[in-house]
Amino acid sequence: MTKQSLLLAFAGVLTACGPVKSTSNILDAEVQIQAARTAGAEKEAPYEWTAANLYLQKAREEVGYSDYQAGVDFAVKASRFANEAREKAMSAANSGDSQGRPQNP
Repeated sequence: MTKQSLLLAFAGVLTACGPVKSTSNILDAEVQIQAARTAGAEKEAPYEWTAANLYLQKAREEVGYSDYQAGVDFAVKASRFANEAREKAMSAANSGDSQGRPQNP
């Protein structure tokens, strides 16, 4: 009886990992996308910006179908593209500053 209880508890822990991991990765992607938005990625890195948002949408869809690993994979891709978009936007902003363009007050 004790072995069955232990096995059942272990199985419960394993099934909870998928939703927790996917939710964590989706939240991370949302934070990265918000950082990219703040850096101006919508204008400076439209390809990466669009890819990040579409991958995040697909991650949410897959988690909705209980395909947690696919959700994690898409959320990781969304984070990667959002980070790249943020870096491109920041690089564009810094190169604009170094070219002697006036800054907005």
